[in-house]
Amino acid sequence: MGNSCTYLTASGNSCKPNSVTNIGIISQARMTSTRLPGKVLHHAAGRPLLDYHVARLRWSNLPLYLAITTNTPDDVLATYAAAHHLPCTRGSEEDVLARFQQCAQQHNLDVIVRVTSDCPLLDGSLIAGAVADYVAAANPRLYLSNVLERTFPRGFDFEVFSRELLEEAHAHATLPADREHVTPYIHQNRSGRVDFRHVRRTVDRSSYRLTVDTPDDFTLIRTLIEEYRAADLAADELIAVLDAHPALVALNAHVEQKKV
Repeated sequence: MGNSCTYLTASGNSCKPNSVTNIGIISQARMTSTRLPGKVLHHAAGRPLLDYHVARLRWSNLPLYLAITTNTPDDVLATYAAAHHLPCTRGSEEDVLARFQQCAQQHNLDVIVRVTSDCPLLDGSLIAGAVADYVAAANPRLYLSNVLERTFPRGFDFEVFSRELLEEAHAHATLPADREHVTPYIHQNRSGRVDFRHVRRTVDRSSYRLTVDTPDDFTLIRTLIEEYRAADLAADELIAVLDAHPALVALNAHVEQKKV
């Protein structure tokens, strides 16, 4: 799928990557989350949250890969991946950077979009526009994301970077936090040779949480899916729902994001 895809910018203009560019989304997942174990398979409207995550990422028309651990509890994720024709790489629980490098190498990816599977309402069309901008820049030293300068709700997070930057981080990152969180070596510019581009909204909604890390997060996501058709809504439409319903925002407004 990768080389033949055409990616749409936010304005609707098409941007076709160079024929040698193989782009893919890698989503990391595990069943042993400390605050809400098994969260990616919790159900909303009769379906696991991972269903929504995968379906919405496929709006991007980019190949999607799952990166899970070799731990026994994640066998159920490997079974899920096989049943949904989702290529799956298994690696270290602690060294997630190595897991991403292994997945990118296995599938010969030139450009990686990093996401996490606890974001069931991530908007694949938003990612497609960002990837089009990344490809147009034609700069393997570029790191493009919406996470360093936050204006999107948590739960819409993505990072785009080259295999070159990933391999460099894998070769040189030594701090445990760098290995566990994949991209700090890159986005903290440890090499001194990284360029940056930030994806921002005009109106800042970074205080909203559409990720699932706690039971209260799950309550919000389940309510949005079951009562507001959230699975079918684009990012701006979801934000508009939260803008119009402060009581929904209050469901998990007290939750503190885990520190990197």
